[in-house]
Amino acid sequence: MRRRTFLGGASLAALAQAPLGVPVHRVFDKRCREATAPFREKIWPEAVDTFARSGIILQGGEAEGEVGRAPSDRPVFHGLVRGAVNFVMTDVIPMRWDNGRGLAGVATVYEGYALCLLSLRRAHGHQIPFLSTNTCVHELLHVLLHDIFEQRPKGFAGERREWRIDWYATRLWLFRDATGVMEPARRYVQSMDK
Repeated sequence: MRRRTFLGGASLAALAQAPLGVPVHRVFDKRCREATAPFREKIWPEAVDTFARSGIILQGGEAEGEVGRAPSDRPVFHGLVRGAVNFVMTDVIPMRWDNGRGLAGVATVYEGYALCLLSLRRAHGHQIPFLSTNTCVHELLHVLLHDIFEQRPKGFAGERREWRIDWYATRLWLFRDATGVMEPARRYVQSMDK
């Protein structure tokens, strides 16, 4: 192999690993009674670091918003923005969305907005590889891997999808490996610009 060929291949590999910026908008529910310090000081910085070490840069700021309820008991979100993944932090996930399971977070499309809703009571950082990963990392992976565009499968298929997300989250966390995540994430970010 010639030096030019080798160096040309190296520069192509470097271009393939160019960092990816993901626009993220954090919204804190002004009705929330839970302390936000653990989230701001540990959980969110850990998620930012987990993605950054793998070449995915979370960009954006935060704002105050509100999670209200419509007469139909449907949640109503104030403070969301288009063109970003909206992380809404509140006390608890509405029972209608978590089916009484006491979830730490859910990811979905809500009226055209990409939405990750987190319960500050239950959200946590990385705990057990492959089983209990950072709530923000887990939910954002559902968005970046396009799961939010499909209805959650029932039974074992739904559990398998959750295990898949924790598998990718563990690879990002422990091995800085974004293989399998980077390309779908690039497609997702490109689709946000349209």
